[in-house]
Amino acid sequence: MDEFSRRLDSAWEWWDAAVEDSQEGRWIRSDAERRMIDDIAAATVGCPPSSTELPWPARLARIVRWAAVLRLAAGAGGWELTPVTGAAPPRPAGMAVLLSGVYAVGEQGELWRDALPTTGPPPVAEVVKAEAFLFGPGSVEDLRQFFYD
Repeated sequence: MDEFSRRLDSAWEWWDAAVEDSQEGRWIRSDAERRMIDDIAAATVGCPPSSTELPWPARLARIVRWAAVLRLAAGAGGWELTPVTGAAPPRPAGMAVLLSGVYAVGEQGELWRDALPTTGPPPVAEVVKAEAFLFGPGSVEDLRQFFYD
């Protein structure tokens, strides 16, 4: 399994842990956490569906936006972003676990963007998987819908 696949699998594991712990009542979001999730959703809205017609810098910018927003959210809320690849999420999971899981994918977008001038576009299949994690029905883009509180 390549590095990106490990990163994405871990991101899904951390995401799932946070959503599950919230839905099962092991993580009760505070008012500040609820507001932060609303703010994240507002800051990342407006990303059009992926298109192979978009130039690579624009396509990667859609992914990179998540990294920037999550760094700001983590800093504002006092949550530490933790590397997720190969690590089990701490339980009960909470906001730091959720943000760290999603950040891993946004951070990968930054790596691809930074390498674009020297190594060219990243593997299309990997970008499609990152986009599927972040955008569309049942993805991180639907963040608010995964909480019942």
